[in-house]
Amino acid sequence: MGLFSLTQELAVDLGTANTLIIHNGKVVVDEPSIIAVDIHTGKVVAIGKEAQKMHGKTHQDIKTIRPLKDGVIADFNAAEQMLRGMIKKVKTNGHLFSPSLKMVVCIPSGSTNVEIRTVRESAEHAGARDVYMIFEPMAAALGAGLDVEAPEGSMIIDIGGGTTEIACISLGGIVCSESIDVAGDVFTEDIQKYIRQQYNVRIGERTAENIKMAVGAALRELDNPPEDFVVTGPNMLTSLPTTLNVSYSEVAYALEKSLLKVDAAVMKVLEMIPPELYSDIMKNGIYLAGGGALIKGLDKRLQEKTNIPFIIAEDPLRAIVRGTSVALKNINNFSFLMK
Repeated sequence: MGLFSLTQELAVDLGTANTLIIHNGKVVVDEPSIIAVDIHTGKVVAIGKEAQKMHGKTHQDIKTIRPLKDGVIADFNAAEQMLRGMIKKVKTNGHLFSPSLKMVVCIPSGSTNVEIRTVRESAEHAGARDVYMIFEPMAAALGAGLDVEAPEGSMIIDIGGGTTEIACISLGGIVCSESIDVAGDVFTEDIQKYIRQQYNVRIGERTAENIKMAVGAALRELDNPPEDFVVTGPNMLTSLPTTLNVSYSEVAYALEKSLLKVDAAVMKVLEMIPPELYSDIMKNGIYLAGGGALIKGLDKRLQEKTNIPFIIAEDPLRAIVRGTSVALKNINNFSFLMK
């Protein structure tokens, strides 16, 4: 009967671009948040990396779905199927029966009650018995190693796939925050648009994503510039193949409008911070987490704008799920967790 009472605890970062799951302190799932389904039967064809390979390459019987948009669930059924499939990838140590699930899921700080309920219901339908919620900036701060319950100010910027979350944290609570829907997906669209307008060449979402990861930059001049990225795509006028060399300075130009919105959101939060906490942040610096933190020169750009030191969190892509795991381990001690 002990098998029936076994509880499996999972920390889940249900992101717009990637879903990560930590079990027993280890990242056991790190997959793109995408699912492929048969449009006639509704049956799941592939999840995660396998579905990502199909994205943009499917025929009329299969479609790929990204269940999350701007940090929230846009397709409830697809999100539930994706989460269920991701959970199945977690090893259950050979036990005969599925253990009861306790789950902590991180959500954007600007989530409405309806959006929070949607995430909770998706997790419950995917098999979770107890579902707790944590706001992404709080999870990011925990993952970056900050003492969120200390009586001093900490500031974190989490640039994910769908949203950029900026928050000042003190005494286990969010003092002030801003959530904008300018993040990794918008940067990818900016690159696609730039290549189309500048060179009359069409590129897909995956190619634009690869450009962003290889030569994505926030400044036109970098100390250690990356090599140009070679792209091949069809010319929109002739339909003939065209090969381009895309430089980091071009990408910085393409991202400028979106980065200005991030700059403005950071300044807005800095204006709202009480003076005593502001002095703490001046001393401790501002932490960057999420995939957007890997854009080359972003920390330097923001430092020049604010005159405050910026620190990139260790392994920024996994900072949020690491923080969610810390919350899971201290589930009874953290008052900021929502049941």
